[in-house]
Amino acid sequence: MNNLTIVSMKKLLFSLLSFSISLTLFSQNPNYVVVIHGGAGNIVKENYTQEKIDAYTQKLQEALDATEKIVKNGGSAIDAVCAAIIILEDSPLFNAGKGAVFAANGKNELDASIMDGKTIKAGAVANVTTIKNPILAAKEVMLNSAHVFLIKEGAEKFAAERGLTIVKPKYFFTQESWDRLKKEQKDDKNGTVGCVVLDTHGNLAAGTSTGGMSNKKWGRVGDSPIIGAGTYANNETCAVSATGHGEFFIRNVVAYDIAALMDYKGLSLKEASEFVINDKLKKQNATGGVICVDKNGNVSMPFNTKGMFRAFVKSNGETAVLMFQ
Repeated sequence: MNNLTIVSMKKLLFSLLSFSISLTLFSQNPNYVVVIHGGAGNIVKENYTQEKIDAYTQKLQEALDATEKIVKNGGSAIDAVCAAIIILEDSPLFNAGKGAVFAANGKNELDASIMDGKTIKAGAVANVTTIKNPILAAKEVMLNSAHVFLIKEGAEKFAAERGLTIVKPKYFFTQESWDRLKKEQKDDKNGTVGCVVLDTHGNLAAGTSTGGMSNKKWGRVGDSPIIGAGTYANNETCAVSATGHGEFFIRNVVAYDIAALMDYKGLSLKEASEFVINDKLKKQNATGGVICVDKNGNVSMPFNTKGMFRAFVKSNGETAVLMFQ
């Protein structure tokens, strides 16, 4: 091999390395957005002690920080969504995972879903009673099954086979949720949780997790585990996670409707989400809200209740943790 050949090979290798670096940089955008919610409802300041406000604020901030760390370091939107929701599922402050409300049969029946805006793949589980983190079961359904939606014992068996943490049903018990069932009351703890993310690769993802409606009967399933109703993500438009009166969110296919209005009618994220929540649903006397992020990093968090636990952070440093109107 002569010197000319060696020089040519070095130039080729250098060109290939430069191309690889450029491709990596091109595929990773420094801009990212994380938005989370902890439910909407009768959330008014006079109903909360300062200690309770601080507890909710700290937990939302914890979830926000953990999720931002993942996307800031180039992690995927899917992993980021799961990280946020796991923290909220593990907290008894919200109606998801530990502390979920009780069904009429005295059981905690949990639902969750997740969707990848890049691949349009999705996974969901419903009416599960032994899976510690239902959002991880939804992720496993999406990534490691031929299906989208698994329920009850089938979902639990699948989760166990995938190595997820299985717990006894009493793990989810909290006295507050039990008292709520016994009083059959409607108070301010409508804490379905969710997260939407735009990662540095330009991919969107959404996830939602809930204990459903207090005192629900006959195996009722709400919108949270239903793709297009409580959760939706598509890189062409936006990512959405919903919270509220599930029956109305199912009937109106709320999460998909927002994306469809953007896609087919050219509405902005704010226009589409505000119309669905504060016009369409309001006319049906339906309550709730959504968190959304679009492919350009715009955020919208409309709700038609007195409050919604919500928080967001952007790569430009803009951030907020909010509860009330």
